[in-house]
Amino acid sequence: MSILILGLLIFLGGHSVRILAEGWREATIARMGAKNWKAAYSVVSLIGLVLIIWGYGIARREPVVLWAPPAWAPHLAGLLTLFAFILFPAAHAPGNHFKSIIKHPMTAGVGFWALAHLLANGTLNAVVLFGAFLVWAVFDYAAARRRDRAEGVVYPNGALSRDVMPVVAGAVLWVAFAFFLHGWLIGVKPFGY
Repeated sequence: MSILILGLLIFLGGHSVRILAEGWREATIARMGAKNWKAAYSVVSLIGLVLIIWGYGIARREPVVLWAPPAWAPHLAGLLTLFAFILFPAAHAPGNHFKSIIKHPMTAGVGFWALAHLLANGTLNAVVLFGAFLVWAVFDYAAARRRDRAEGVVYPNGALSRDVMPVVAGAVLWVAFAFFLHGWLIGVKPFGY
């Protein structure tokens, strides 16, 4: 579990710099340059991600069961992850309703993804992994909204025509991942087939 926790500290710690140390972040970017900052940020994120995957794999070998998820949990998790998969491309598609209503769809998507996995898993390693991501998403979302208010950011109204791409792309990726890639990459088939 220690490798998983170390990975989470590195990955989520790196992704929390803007929440906890915005002034330091801006000064470091000014000193290093945006390109070097992004490169260093990417390396730190990759190291954290590798440690998370490795640590979670080790922890899954001898799971500590905290509770048995109810029979409906995988179905609700499927619905929540579908919404998360739609929010991920919505974060990058301009002029959609998801961005105008939610404001920060990527962070909200991470929160929905983490909540879905918490509902469908009752092991200690799952609680540590997905609980950490859920807590991070809540704090990051709140910090981003505070920054928006402080900077007077206004999100333009979305257009229905701009909603199609995130919905279709997210749904296609969700089907591919839920029914094929999740079992192959993670070793768990969310819907049993």
